[in-house]
Amino acid sequence: MNDHTVGLPGAFNGMVARIAADAGFEGLYVSGAAVSASFGVPDIGLVTLNEFCNVIEQVCRASNLPVIADADTGFGEGEMLARTVHEYARAGAAGLHMEDQVFPKRCGHLDGKTLLTADDFIAKLEFATKARDAMGNDFIICARTDAAGVEGVDACVARAKAYIDAGADMIFPEGLKSEGDFANVADSLRTHSPRTYLLANMTEFGKTPIMPLEQFAKMGYHCVIWPVSTLRIAMGEVARFLESLKTSGDVSASLNTMQSREQLYKALRYTPGKPWTFPRGS
Repeated sequence: MNDHTVGLPGAFNGMVARIAADAGFEGLYVSGAAVSASFGVPDIGLVTLNEFCNVIEQVCRASNLPVIADADTGFGEGEMLARTVHEYARAGAAGLHMEDQVFPKRCGHLDGKTLLTADDFIAKLEFATKARDAMGNDFIICARTDAAGVEGVDACVARAKAYIDAGADMIFPEGLKSEGDFANVADSLRTHSPRTYLLANMTEFGKTPIMPLEQFAKMGYHCVIWPVSTLRIAMGEVARFLESLKTSGDVSASLNTMQSREQLYKALRYTPGKPWTFPRGS
């Protein structure tokens, strides 16, 4: 097991991945919500498996970091989920998470979600774990449960235990509303299976209060994701810039907030006039 809690910021393209790696992060997360939004569509399962894999490959190659990627509801039933495991691994991901909602899914921090039965989700999960085992590597299968917001925290814990018993390497309890909920889930699952990894979602504007990485570490979570933060920061600034540009017809007011040409080239490991090769591992 990891001896510390790893923070995984969301990366929705290769450039974000490169900058996050330069900032010193140890791993990254590819969010279904952020990828969908970057395509201009809502997070309801409209982006295809191939489109997700394209983004995952960008992020992995640009950063050379371990990546956990969102697989939503698995792009289909069990056989399709098995393919998803293989395709995500081929794209370079270190693992994926799948959720126990019915399709079309909803953001985990929205109301009105509908869950698969635990037995139905376990049947899908078994396809994923068999695909993982067939590859003979350390690919992580993370089971996300949205039960806390639908059936309560006790149901979340019960489902998570069943998913661990079915072979999940990691559990992602989504939509928890307090530090007490996170601690309760962690304590219960650690007692059930001390070797199972735990993932916490530190998204903004949802049901979970903002908490620092250190707080999750004390509760025993192995990784914390900030899934949409980079997209929100980037798109917020883009919207402000475009409003200013439309009004003024001039970029001068925004120059001090832009990434300079020098900063861009530095991130890309590019020196004009010199041969460029893909900066893998640099």
